[in-house]
Amino acid sequence: MSQAPHPVHPTLWLLRFLSVEALSGVLLFLASAAALAWANSSFGHSYEALWHVRLGFGLGQYLPAHDLHFWVNDGLMTVFFLVVGLEIRREMHDGALSDPKVATLPLLAAAGGVAVPALLYVAVNAGATRRGWAIPTATDIAFAVGVLSLIPRVPQALRMLLLTLAIIDDIAAILVIAFFYSSGIALAGLAIVVAGVLLVLLMQRLGIRAAVPYVLPAALVWFGMLRAGMHPTLAGVILGLLTPASSRAGAASPVERVESALHPYVAFGIMPLFALANAGVSLGGVSLGAGPPLAVAGGIVLGLVLGKPLGILVTSAAAVRAGLCTLPEGVRWPHVLLLGLLGGIGFTMSIFISNLAFEDDGLLASAKFAVLIASALAALLGWVLGRALAPEVSVPARA
Repeated sequence: MSQAPHPVHPTLWLLRFLSVEALSGVLLFLASAAALAWANSSFGHSYEALWHVRLGFGLGQYLPAHDLHFWVNDGLMTVFFLVVGLEIRREMHDGALSDPKVATLPLLAAAGGVAVPALLYVAVNAGATRRGWAIPTATDIAFAVGVLSLIPRVPQALRMLLLTLAIIDDIAAILVIAFFYSSGIALAGLAIVVAGVLLVLLMQRLGIRAAVPYVLPAALVWFGMLRAGMHPTLAGVILGLLTPASSRAGAASPVERVESALHPYVAFGIMPLFALANAGVSLGGVSLGAGPPLAVAGGIVLGLVLGKPLGILVTSAAAVRAGLCTLPEGVRWPHVLLLGLLGGIGFTMSIFISNLAFEDDGLLASAKFAVLIASALAALLGWVLGRALAPEVSVPARA
C-alpha cells in the first residue's frame, strides 16, 4: 500500500520559491529592456503591430476578438494574480497576515499611498492637466515584485505586505477608473461574478478537491469582471482567496498544490511576456518644455517617487502609533520605506490611466515618459535601499 507523499519542508519550499523568484526578476528586466529597445528602434512599427494582432475564440458577441496585448494583460495575467491571491490566502491562514493588526497595515498604507501622490500631482497642476491626478496613485504589482525578488534576504512578511498593498492599490485604481474615467460599473457583470463565486463555494461544499472542475466557475468570474467594466485579472485574486488553505493529514493543502504547480509558469513565462508586451514605451514626440507638459511630468514624478513612499510611511507610522495595526515580525521602519519606494513603480497601470486621462498627444507623451522615468527611479532607489538593509551572512571559517 503506497503512502501519501509528504509535504515539502517549509524552509526548503521557501528557498526553492525565492530562487525561482530571483531568476524570474532577472528575466523580467531583460524582457523590459528588450521591449524598450525594440519599440524605439527602426523596427518599432513591428512591435506595435505584434501586440495589435487580433485573436478570438468564436464566441461572437459574448466575447469579441481582442488584440494580443489584451490576452496577455487581461488573460494570462489573471493566472499571475491567482498565484498572488494564493500566497495571500496562505499567509492569512497561518502566516504574517493571520494577525488582524498586521493584515490591517497594508490596507491603511495603501490609502495613504493613493491620497498623497494625488495631492502632490494636483498641487503642481491646474486646469485641464489636473485630469491626470490618478496617474501617480497606481502600483504595478508585477514589476514591484520583480524588483523585490532581486533584493537578497528580504523578510517574507515584507513580500506579503507588498502583495497585499499592491492588490488593494489595484482595486482602488480600478474603482477610480470606473467612477472617474468611464461610464461606471455594469451591475449585470457583477451578477455573473457572484454566480461564479457561489458555484465555487457550492463545489467546495460538495467536497470537490480536484482543480479542473473549478475552471468553469473561474471563467465565469473572469468574464463577469470583464462585463462589469473592471479589470478581469482581479478574478484571479478572488479565486485565490477562496481556495482552501487547510491540509489533510500527509498531504499538501489545495493552496500549496495549486501555487506550486502554477508558480514556474508564471515566473518564467507569464511575467517576462507581460514585460515584453508592456515595457515598449515609445519616446517619440516627448517634449518637456515649460507649460502643461512639464507640469504633468513633474506631478507624476513627484507623486510616484516622493508621494508614494511618503504616504505609505507616514500613514503606517500614524496607524501603528494609534494602535490600529502593528508591524509584522522581522519588519522594521526602513523596510516600510522600501515598501513605499516599490509602491512607486506605477508603470503599466499608470500608463493605462494616462491613456484615459489625456487625448492631447503632447500631454500623453509627457505622461508616459514621466511614468517610465519615475518608475525606473523608484525601482532603483528601492533596490539600493533593499541591498543596504539586507543582513550580512557570515561564512563559517574553514577548519
